[in-house]
Amino acid sequence: MGIYLSTPKTEKLSEDGESKRLRYGLSSMQGWRATMEDAHAAITDLDANTSFFGVYDGHGGKVVAKFCAKYLHQQVCKHEAYAAGDIGTSVQKAFFRMDEMMRGQRGWRELAVLGDKINKFTGMIEGLIWSPKSSDGHDQVDDWAFEEGPHSDFAGPTSGSTACVAIIRDNQLLVANAGDSRCVISRKGQAYNLSRDHKPDLEIERERILKAGGFIHAGRVNGSLNLARAIGDMEFKQNKFLPAEKQIVTANPDINTVELCEDDDFVVLACDGVWDCMSNQQLVDYIHEQLSSETKLSVVCERVLDRCLAPSTAGGEGCDNMTMILVQFKKSVESDEPAAEKAPEEVSTESQPSSENSLAPEEVGTESQPAQSGSS
Repeated sequence: MGIYLSTPKTEKLSEDGESKRLRYGLSSMQGWRATMEDAHAAITDLDANTSFFGVYDGHGGKVVAKFCAKYLHQQVCKHEAYAAGDIGTSVQKAFFRMDEMMRGQRGWRELAVLGDKINKFTGMIEGLIWSPKSSDGHDQVDDWAFEEGPHSDFAGPTSGSTACVAIIRDNQLLVANAGDSRCVISRKGQAYNLSRDHKPDLEIERERILKAGGFIHAGRVNGSLNLARAIGDMEFKQNKFLPAEKQIVTANPDINTVELCEDDDFVVLACDGVWDCMSNQQLVDYIHEQLSSETKLSVVCERVLDRCLAPSTAGGEGCDNMTMILVQFKKSVESDEPAAEKAPEEVSTESQPSSENSLAPEEVGTESQPAQSGSS
């Protein structure tokens, strides 16, 4: 079959939902790819005041993306920092926790269940049978205890996934990102990038990669991975003398926090299958155009995917899996300050790095230049 199908799979998985503060629509499509390796999560009621949205773009297989879609938001809630109101710390810990949870017998078993017959977890049947614990543990205290079994020394998956999540609590939007999936906000119709694509050639990424003993060839880490940050990819995280955030490839997310105001129209999260085909501003403009006549947000997402889908695999762009989440703010939301004080013209470019764990509205990078946020 090769990397591409002879004809694209254009069937879409779409859904819509809403809360008092916002409504969302999403859609995902396999497209020309031989397998679907994207996953997503959309939870309007992470708690009474908080919504969670995430896109996960897998590479080398789908299991890590599916694992993140199932567990990452749960881990955000379980960390003690979350109860104390420190969402940034809880999100950062949740990203790292994904790598920890995918190791050992329990990690192997969970990945095997999420996998399928064509992935590299060849012992899938054994993984399904080896299930000494029947409890689901969905809303319980984190009980991911060490589990004995034939795969107790499993180092974790060699496949991986990007993770780009947006958490909305009251008038605050927090974006955490590892990889090249992206989150963009439309403010008075202007696109502002709330995440940074973690490519190996970025200076901060290159420095870490080289210090950890890796190299970059043809824009790829050790000549193979075209991302500098990701969840999974354990072969790049084997230096026992370095902490997780200093490994060749790290799950450490950039975390930006923005105060929402009346000028904010919507937020878009999407994998690079969309961003490879449309710039931030092009996508924002297209969404505004569609919203003038279409009220169902998932339909708008579906139209974006169809627009991005390439007519053939000759060019490469428009041939990837595509996933997009569109989150629209209900205008009845109260703003703490007049909208006029936060006009898009006042938002600066990426020349000013944000402070650690936070990105004020003035520091959000423009469409053409992602914000240089500090790693948290």
